Amino acid sequence: MYAVIETGGKQYQVKAGDEVFIEKLDAQADEKVTFDKVMMVGDEGKTTVGAPYVEGATVSAKVLKNGKSKKITVFTYKPKKGEKTKIGHRQPYTKVQIEAINA
Repeated sequence: MYAVIETGGKQYQVKAGDEVFIEKLDAQADEKVTFDKVMMVGDEGKTTVGAPYVEGATVSAKVLKNGKSKKITVFTYKPKKGEKTKIGHRQPYTKVQIEAINA
């Protein structure tokens, strides 16, 4: 059984047991979270698509950790002007483990 959930403005296809890196949530490690924005649920030839969400469907998960991804370098410059900027960015994330899909 799999599901497509929406969180943080993005969509993720998940199955029970998956570990997914999602946009940062306000939850500490070892907390339980529930995603109620389930867009689609599929199970062995039977697929349920919501409009926009499937009613009564939830996905429960456990927060494993919060962290920051690797640093990316953003470098901009304007030729012949002597203008250049170099900055870095580390995107925060939450790593969750999907425990169950309740359809």
